[in-house]
Amino acid sequence: MTAGSMDHVSGASMSWEPAPQAWFTGDVWFGALAPPVSPESLNVLGVTFAPGARTAWHRHIEGQVLYFVHGAGLVVNEAGDRVHAAAGDSVVIVPGEVHWHGAEPHSHAMHLSMTTGGATEWLGRKVTDEEYADPQ
Repeated sequence: MTAGSMDHVSGASMSWEPAPQAWFTGDVWFGALAPPVSPESLNVLGVTFAPGARTAWHRHIEGQVLYFVHGAGLVVNEAGDRVHAAAGDSVVIVPGEVHWHGAEPHSHAMHLSMTTGGATEWLGRKVTDEEYADPQ
């Protein structure tokens, strides 16, 4: 892409891939909605979760914005704060906050994940069924 020009990527040409099982539980698919210009630029992914599917614990050096497009989702931080998100909701995760996100048990969910600052830092631990269920 040159300065001052736009690049159109058709939906039919976008590649959706299964998410790596090392970092996700359940059926999750994702696709880059636009290629990042540099490692520090805005990274936008579409992510779809089957009911009960979720990420592992992770963080983003510069934070993350999740915009829910479809279904019902969960976003939970290490302190135990729990957001139930519906289509049209945005959740802002502050820089460095340890968290996970996924679909509610009864619904598929799709969100747009927007980050800057490089790759996700995966913490090497999956969300347990007990953490997901939150029996508090």
